[in-house]
Amino acid sequence: MTPSDAPQSRWSDLDRPPLNVPALRRGLLRPGGLWTALDVVESTGSTNTDLAARAASLTEGTVLVAEEQTAGRGRLERTWTAPARSGLFFSVYLTPGTVPAERWGWLPLLTGVAAATGLARSAGVDMALKWPNDLLAAVGGEERKTGGILAERAGDGVVIGIGLNVSLRADELPAPTAASLALAGAVSTDRETLLRGVLRSLEHWYGLWRDADGDAAASGLQEAYAAGCATLGRTVRAQLPGDRTLTGEAVAVDGDGRLVLSTGDGLREPVSAGDIVHLRGAGGGLT
Repeated sequence: MTPSDAPQSRWSDLDRPPLNVPALRRGLLRPGGLWTALDVVESTGSTNTDLAARAASLTEGTVLVAEEQTAGRGRLERTWTAPARSGLFFSVYLTPGTVPAERWGWLPLLTGVAAATGLARSAGVDMALKWPNDLLAAVGGEERKTGGILAERAGDGVVIGIGLNVSLRADELPAPTAASLALAGAVSTDRETLLRGVLRSLEHWYGLWRDADGDAAASGLQEAYAAGCATLGRTVRAQLPGDRTLTGEAVAVDGDGRLVLSTGDGLREPVSAGDIVHLRGAGGGLT
């Protein structure tokens, strides 16, 4: 079998080469840094599930990347699938032991800020955040979901997974509301460059937040999230636990990371969990 015939060879898809693990380790693992281990697997069900299963034996800063995820999970048990090597599918393990546990809820929002700022630099794409953990990019003037974040408690820490569409073509998108960095006009779709950019940005923001004992305001995280949040200022519909629905204007993200809605009766109600839909207006069209 020649290299060009090997299904998993470096040359099987010139547009989507595999990640260079030694180069990533050289660029990210350093004494005193947050990232302590980095592995890449060809295919797995879910990097979050894999890390969570090994949480008891992991050191903080462990990174697991998959070239392909066959059972990737989003919020509310939704699935996340994409062609092999078409995106970044990875999870990290963090143990913010000195931060009060009630502040750990900021970690997915922190990861959103880190991913958005890291991708703005490395991909040249202006990313926006949809509360609580979607990454949006503009395609044809329309905001579309380009990535998502899922945080789960595991052992003494938290596993945070990121799924990001990088080189997906229009006919490969899972839904018409989805997008990829390539479709958003990224100046680079080199996944090693993008992964380094996101992980370095995550190390920066996590360090600021942890040094402030998880205080989102003192660390600058709350302000940064609000500045990049496309949900604020919009009329939204929140599908809440217990089949309750709430519609109102998203006016703030409070100190606990909750989305504050101003409803028609003048009341302000914080939402800590729920499925948020951006509305265009009274007609309820999706944005």
